[in-house]
Amino acid sequence: MQRFVLAGLSHETNTFSPQPTTLGRFGRSDDESGLLHGPEAIARMAGTRTPIGGYLDILDGHDAELVVPLVASAVPSGRVTDESYETMAGRITDAVAAGADAVFLSLHGAMVTDSHDDAEGELLRRIRAIDPDIPIAVALDFHLGMSPELCGNATVVTGFRTYPHIDTYETAQRAGGTLLRALAGEVEPVISWGVLPLMTNMLNQTPLHQPMKDIMDRAIAAEAGGEVLTASVFGGFPLSDIPHTGLSVIVVSDGDKAAGDALRDELLDLAWERRADFIHDFEPMTASIARATSVSAGPVVLHDHGDNCGAGGVTDVMAVLGECLDQGLDDIVAGPYCDPEAAAILIDAGVGATITLEVGGKVDMPARGLTGQPMSLTGTVTAVSDGRYKVTGPMMTGMAMNLGPTAVLDIGPALVIVCTNPLEPFDVDFYDVLGIDPTEHRILLIKSRQHFRAVFEPIAQEIIGVAGPGVCSEDYSVVEFERIRRPMYPMDLDTPKTVIGN
Repeated sequence: MQRFVLAGLSHETNTFSPQPTTLGRFGRSDDESGLLHGPEAIARMAGTRTPIGGYLDILDGHDAELVVPLVASAVPSGRVTDESYETMAGRITDAVAAGADAVFLSLHGAMVTDSHDDAEGELLRRIRAIDPDIPIAVALDFHLGMSPELCGNATVVTGFRTYPHIDTYETAQRAGGTLLRALAGEVEPVISWGVLPLMTNMLNQTPLHQPMKDIMDRAIAAEAGGEVLTASVFGGFPLSDIPHTGLSVIVVSDGDKAAGDALRDELLDLAWERRADFIHDFEPMTASIARATSVSAGPVVLHDHGDNCGAGGVTDVMAVLGECLDQGLDDIVAGPYCDPEAAAILIDAGVGATITLEVGGKVDMPARGLTGQPMSLTGTVTAVSDGRYKVTGPMMTGMAMNLGPTAVLDIGPALVIVCTNPLEPFDVDFYDVLGIDPTEHRILLIKSRQHFRAVFEPIAQEIIGVAGPGVCSEDYSVVEFERIRRPMYPMDLDTPKTVIGN
């Protein structure tokens, strides 16, 4: 019987974030015991529309012993501590060292540690050092930094094709299915990859729309038509100040590297031709909110993308809410805002209590020259919850989510949601546990960039992006990059097309 190692380790590292990522952010406690593994990991991930769920289904019924040493993911934040990384990476490498016939990995591609700019590449390098010939399938996020270590040590690589990421399950099935075919001797995977000196703006890189749509569609068509085994385009993660940042492509061909190289080059050429279309023109925060005042019917979704924990934001910046109130907006549902101290005070006061307290603004952001600015709020506590719910929408369907102890404070013009754990609202289910029907309110103020669209677009009368302050700002004129590849478009408009790859 074969022995397969299946593991998940995911973190999108915003190197500008002031919040270090410790082991507790990955697990259910502050120590190693909180990390999912073994039968519990299988039970919790089975039936979910996640990469691990995709692997489990495609491996179901296969004549192999399945070993799951780790399933761990953390909300985007700052660099992962070396101690945390070594603990988690060690679980995976120990499982491989105990003997394995193949490895199936769900990784992110943008994990940065104190010592490693490319944590995923380092993990794959360590696995290869244990067994130079072991087949390895890797499913990756759309937002990553492609590196020689990552590509050179994997057998098959696939990436998410959607943003919001609603195809995570299918991505793992593509990687896992291709590796199983390779194990059966049906195909011979060969990787072609390349990275452009092109930093796309995440507000402009979704494959739902141009300029990315045609590029991704071409990759999908090439794979579906049998030109290659798999083809993936990655928008990149511009909030990681590392040498691997940039738009990238990876193609897995069936023993024909020339065919893979040709498609890789075609996709990179198309992206480079459209490089100017990936630039985003930012509207001032005050102007964006003013547009909301003229919309007669709701819900109007205001998405504050400057302080989005889904890209490493601290999630406690109150500036957008303050501007909404200053401009006279009302019937607002705002949040969730991550402020454990304020959440505890509200919950202790209890439903029905009238209270004045400071919310948010607890975290300084020195990399962006920002200091925390708490907001004094007076209102009535209308709901408390343990913050637990299960996703029913198309992104990560079936996953258990946890905002931690959460409360709602009614301040008159707004219901303010205050939670303990940072969590991007890529689903509306969190409203349910707080007794809120989002369709009954005029303004929904959330902190998100793109992921919210899968569930908020169907209920929204209008969606308005708001460039609030925070460490997720992609206004490159105010971001001080120190370690990215230079020249880099659009910071350097005369950047020549120089591709790094194989």
